[in-house]
Amino acid sequence: LSPFFKSPMVDGGYDVADHCAVDPVFGTLDDFDALVAEAHRRGLRVIVDLVVNHTSDQHPWFLESRSSRASAKRSWYVWRPGRDGGPPNNWCSEFGGPAWTYDPATDEWYLHSFAPQQPDLNWDEPAVEAAMHEVMRFWLRRGVDGFRVDVVHKIGKDPLLRDNLGTFVGPSHHRPGHRFDEDWPSVHPRLRRMRRVVKEFGERMMVGEVYLLDQAAMAMYVRWDDELDLAHNFHFMNLPWSADLVRTAICELDRLLEPRGWPTWCLNNHDHPRVASRYPGEAAARLSAVLLLTLRGTPFLYQGEELGLRDGAIPEEQRVDVAGRDPARCPLPWEPPSVAGPGAGFTAGRPWLPIAPDAETRAVARQLDDPQSVLSLYRTLLALRRREPALRVGSMAVFEGTGPVLVYRREVPTASLLVLLNFDGQPATVRAADVGRPAIRGTIEASSTMDDLGRGVDAPEVELGPFEGLVLREA
Repeated sequence: LSPFFKSPMVDGGYDVADHCAVDPVFGTLDDFDALVAEAHRRGLRVIVDLVVNHTSDQHPWFLESRSSRASAKRSWYVWRPGRDGGPPNNWCSEFGGPAWTYDPATDEWYLHSFAPQQPDLNWDEPAVEAAMHEVMRFWLRRGVDGFRVDVVHKIGKDPLLRDNLGTFVGPSHHRPGHRFDEDWPSVHPRLRRMRRVVKEFGERMMVGEVYLLDQAAMAMYVRWDDELDLAHNFHFMNLPWSADLVRTAICELDRLLEPRGWPTWCLNNHDHPRVASRYPGEAAARLSAVLLLTLRGTPFLYQGEELGLRDGAIPEEQRVDVAGRDPARCPLPWEPPSVAGPGAGFTAGRPWLPIAPDAETRAVARQLDDPQSVLSLYRTLLALRRREPALRVGSMAVFEGTGPVLVYRREVPTASLLVLLNFDGQPATVRAADVGRPAIRGTIEASSTMDDLGRGVDAPEVELGPFEGLVLREA
């Protein structure tokens, strides 16, 4: 769940004004408790967003911190005198411009890695770390099953606040140069102490938003029973549409994480364009579903991907997000607008953003009984993953030399599944020799087109259609 805490909503709730209260727009703590109880009754687990790097400027901690240089909570945030009439250093906000705002009342500058209304907490202050540990315990006691830890790589910064080195244009994760404002070594012992808090409550988990495009750097955060259980792989999410690049990334991460970690795969989230908008349309969205749900590791699926939704077109007067991320955040259509009205079954009222495009044809109600729909494809793949240990815990062998087709085998002693994914808009052929077999023999268990399910294959080669993906149970 994205942040639902009390917030002025400058950044979609990531500007938290009270970590232990539900914002009235979403309901109450009693509502949250009921949600967790009903989810658990259905065998679902609930993971909540934990915003650790910053708070709202309306948070009581920051209001006290900025009240005076002598405030007891002054050190809870990063305050510094200016330099040569400007900010203390050259650090940039993720949303553009300097990462510092001047406070005339106390004649100092405060750090904000994001919007000026989101001052950064100072994790070099032990009281801050202790306070965040208590926030974690508050929600763990209420039964949450873990946390998605927001921009966790930013809770370790150079205490000397040295200038970043390099060229800085656009979001920091796309900037070349040496960084002093994130991924500092101090982040790792802090994560280990957070892990100890989680372990107080038994089987709970942490997945980190570690926005580092270097897989080797990201992998350092994933350590069994020590730091994060999982970390979102933004290198993978930002790759161009290329079998070669995807193949390279998969093999590299597998090497980096063995034996201490477990891969995580996702292709979009609430901050990134949807797959059908970023890649070659619905065919790519279908192929991506087969990819994510058959790789070794844990897949994360953003709401609406199971419908093949595209980004929405947001008129200027309806924009909400501070950083222009609204198009990927359009509400999910449950029913066609022609049946349910403009709220498309998501709400009886007016949603905060326009309903996702193609709601008339892509609504859940339209896809439920369509055996060819994207939703039916996801259900087929999820059912296959659930019943096949090879897809959950099996080994993975990735084959080289297959050109635009990504081919890998998932295997346990009792079963072997061959996955073939054609990233090209033209037909492509996979030969038996490419996968180390005298012939390709088996049964089609899943297909991106939802055709030929259950059909037997016994041939020296298999031809895939444009952007087609197959999962074969090998005989």
